[in-house]
Amino acid sequence: MNQFALLFITVIALCSCTDAQVKISDIKTESRNTISKVVSPDEFKELMSKPDAQLVDVRTAKEYTAGKIGNAINIDYFGDDFKKHIAKLDKNKIILVYCAAGGRSAKASKIFSDMGFIEVYDLKGGYGNWN
Repeated sequence: MNQFALLFITVIALCSCTDAQVKISDIKTESRNTISKVVSPDEFKELMSKPDAQLVDVRTAKEYTAGKIGNAINIDYFGDDFKKHIAKLDKNKIILVYCAAGGRSAKASKIFSDMGFIEVYDLKGGYGNWN
C-alpha cells in the first residue's frame, strides 16, 4: 500500500512539473512574438495614420533640424542616453523608425525589439528615400 501511495504522489508531481514547464515555454514564445520589418515609404506613410503610431527619428539633432517626417520625435542613435529615451516610449504601440539612409534605423529596430517593443517598422532607405 505504501508503494502505491508513493507511486501515486510521484506521478502527480511529475505531471505538475510538466504542466509548469509547458506554461513557462509558452510564455517565452509569446514574448518573442514581435514584428520587426523594413517597409517602403508608401507602407510607412500608411502606418503613420494609425492612432497608436510612435514616429522616431534616430538621426542627429542637426539632421533632424534640417528636415523631419511628420511629428517625429528625435532620439539620436549615437546619444549616450539612447536606450534610456526609447525606454520611455509605449512598448505596446507601433514604432516607426527612420534615419538618413537605413543603417542606424536598422540597428535601432533591433534594440527596440530586444527591449520588448511589439511592432517595429523601419523606413527602407531612410529619410533620403522619403522625399
